Amino acid sequence: MAIADVSTYLHLSSADVEEIAYELDVIRRDIEESLGAKDAAYIRRVIHFQRAVDVAARLMIAGSRSKTGWLVGTCALAYAKSIENMELGHNISHGQWDWMNDPEIHSTTWEWDMVGQSAQWRYSHNYRHHVYSNVLGMDEDIGYRLHRVTTDQPWRWVHLATPVRNLVLAAMFEWGIALHGLHSERLRHETPDGLAVEKRNFRDKIVRQLAKDYVFLPALSLRRWRRTLAANITANVLRNLWVYVNIICGHIPDGTETFDPAVVKDETKGEWYLRQMVGTANFNAGPLLAVSGGHLCYQIEHHLFPDLPSNRLPQISVRVRELCEKYDLPYNTASLPRQYFRTQRIIHGLAFPDWMLSIGRRRRN
Repeated sequence: MAIADVSTYLHLSSADVEEIAYELDVIRRDIEESLGAKDAAYIRRVIHFQRAVDVAARLMIAGSRSKTGWLVGTCALAYAKSIENMELGHNISHGQWDWMNDPEIHSTTWEWDMVGQSAQWRYSHNYRHHVYSNVLGMDEDIGYRLHRVTTDQPWRWVHLATPVRNLVLAAMFEWGIALHGLHSERLRHETPDGLAVEKRNFRDKIVRQLAKDYVFLPALSLRRWRRTLAANITANVLRNLWVYVNIICGHIPDGTETFDPAVVKDETKGEWYLRQMVGTANFNAGPLLAVSGGHLCYQIEHHLFPDLPSNRLPQISVRVRELCEKYDLPYNTASLPRQYFRTQRIIHGLAFPDWMLSIGRRRRN
C-alpha cells in the first residue's frame, strides 16, 4: 500500500525527523564547501576520456577488416555512449557542475547524444521525478506509464503484454526518455503555442540525432558505411539496455516504496529526505561500471542530493549508511544481479490481475 505518512511508517518522532534533516544538511554543506579543483579536473578528465574512447572506437570500426575488430570497436562505442549519456549528460543536466561556472559544462547548455532533448528531460526528470519521487499520480517515472509496479496502480488487460513491452522499453530506452519528456511538456504548457514550440524542438532534435548516427557518420566511412551503420545501431541498443538496467535497479526492487499524494501536503524537508531514502535503492558496482552508469549505483545518495557531483557519491554513501544505522532506517542495497532479478519479479508478477496474485500467495503459504 502507498505510504501516506513517512515518519509514522518509519516509527520516527518529529524530533528524529528534524535531526535526520539536520545531519543530512551537514553532509551537503561539507561536500559543497570542499568542492574545488580536483572535482573540476575529474569532470574534464571524464569528458576527454569519453571523447577519446568514442574516436578510437569509430576508427576501429571503420578501419578493422575483421569481425573481432568490429565487435571490440562496437562495444567500446557503446561504453563511450553510456558514459556520455549517464556520467556526463544526466549529471551535468542535474546541475552537478554548475558551480564551476563553465559555460561548456553547464546544465543550461549541455545537449546529450540521444534523441531526447535535454531541456525537456530536465523538467520531466529534475522536477516531476525528483521533487515528487514515487508519489502516485505525480511522478510519472513510476512504471514509466508502461509497467505496473505496485498494486496501487489499477490492473489493465494491456499489462499482460508486459514481457514484450519490457523488452521494447529496454532496447529503445532513449526513445522512452524522449517521449516521456514531451509528455511532461504537454502537462506543463497551458497554451497550444507553447506546446507547438516544444513539439518542433522535439522533432528537430530527433532529425539531428538520426542524421548524425545513421546518415552523416556512416557516409564518412565511404564504402564501409554498412559497418558503421550497423555499429551505431548496435551501440545505441547496448547503451539503451545498460541505462535501462541502471534506472530500474534504482527504483523498482523490493523495498522501494510508493507514496500517496497526501504525503506531499505540508511535507517538511526531513520528510522529503526520508521519502527519497525509502523510495530508492542502490546496487554494488566497480569503478568502470559506476562511471558508465553515472554513479547511479548510489541512487539513494543521488536522490538525497541530486545536484551534488557524482564523483562524491561514494564518499557520501558512507555517511548516509551510518545515519541509517543510527536511526534504524532501511538502506536498500544488494548486488546488481540480485537487484535486477527483484525488479523483473515485480514487473512481471504485477502484470497479472490481483486475484491471481492472491491465489499465488495462498498456494505458497
